[in-house]
Amino acid sequence: MRRYLYILMCMLLFGLAPHVAAKDFVVVIDPGHGGRDAGALGLRTNEKSVNLKVALKLKEMLESDMDGVKVEMTRSTDRFIPLQKRADFANSKHADIFISIHANSISKKSPTHRTINGSAVYTLGLDRSDTNLSVAMRENEVMKLEPDYSTTYQGFDPSSTESYIAFEMMQHKNMDQSIALAEAVQNQLVRTAGRKNNGVRQAPFWVLVRTSMPSILVELDFICNPTMETFMSSDKGSTKLARAIYNGIERYRKSSTHSAVTAPTRRHKPVNRPEVKDEEPETVSNVKDDDSKIVYKIQFLTSPKVIPASDRRFKGIKEIDSYRENGMIKYTSGSYSSVSQASGDLKKIKKKYPDAFVIKTRGGKRVK
Repeated sequence: MRRYLYILMCMLLFGLAPHVAAKDFVVVIDPGHGGRDAGALGLRTNEKSVNLKVALKLKEMLESDMDGVKVEMTRSTDRFIPLQKRADFANSKHADIFISIHANSISKKSPTHRTINGSAVYTLGLDRSDTNLSVAMRENEVMKLEPDYSTTYQGFDPSSTESYIAFEMMQHKNMDQSIALAEAVQNQLVRTAGRKNNGVRQAPFWVLVRTSMPSILVELDFICNPTMETFMSSDKGSTKLARAIYNGIERYRKSSTHSAVTAPTRRHKPVNRPEVKDEEPETVSNVKDDDSKIVYKIQFLTSPKVIPASDRRFKGIKEIDSYRENGMIKYTSGSYSSVSQASGDLKKIKKKYPDAFVIKTRGGKRVK
């Protein structure tokens, strides 16, 4: 026994300990719709085809370009998968992240039906703004293609606004990570794929509610716009979109790995992310956060570059501060000792920015 312990100690001292394989980073890709559910329709193609094309390219990129990754697909062919089974599949694979890929659309009655464009990435959210809720309702509507859907989804009616009230009481343990992933992907959809930035949003998508890991739903662009439809369905366009999502996943993975090994009591400057300097808005608070205290703030706006203090996008909001993350500048308002203390101002800011939410910070940096 002593001899065994001696040998083990020598192995540890000289770096000869048996190698323990690191756990794979499991990514579940969910191409929305499929089979009898075509999703939104374009002039020449449909959403289910666009989603699958981008998803398959993303899978190929992850497997060929990213180390230590395992990719699982909710569907790899044109077949119908119920929403609940998509979430169950991700949970059964113990996924690290869940990416649901979709193409957006609006009513033919809208005057902007053929001109609207831009990408957006959604996380599970409690906000019920008209725009976000309508997108979630359209995507959740696929439930009605399932036999006895009311039983499967416990009486939830995807077309009834009242059914979504229950979401207001839900808290998602992975919300911070989901938002970080969404911001990383959205940033790359703008930079890599050249999409108009429609922002990171929150809405009650069923497939996000039922997953137990950081999860996002990507709306690539608007298939009802013929120009965007052509881009998304082309080899070049679908490759750019897949590469953008890949880049976002890569940045999120690096960021989350860095955060996991960083001592919580020590401040670090993000790699290749210089501090925002004097050109920030004049309304930025001069009060520095205590490194030892948790401070809650209301994040309301994200931009790839600094916004002048006089810009109308601030809509009169006071006590503005900012921080850099994933190559984006995040604007916040206020400083609070608790979430409940911030809730009153959050309601006011949500009237101007429906997707605003409360974040936790320490020493001027976001804590996740």
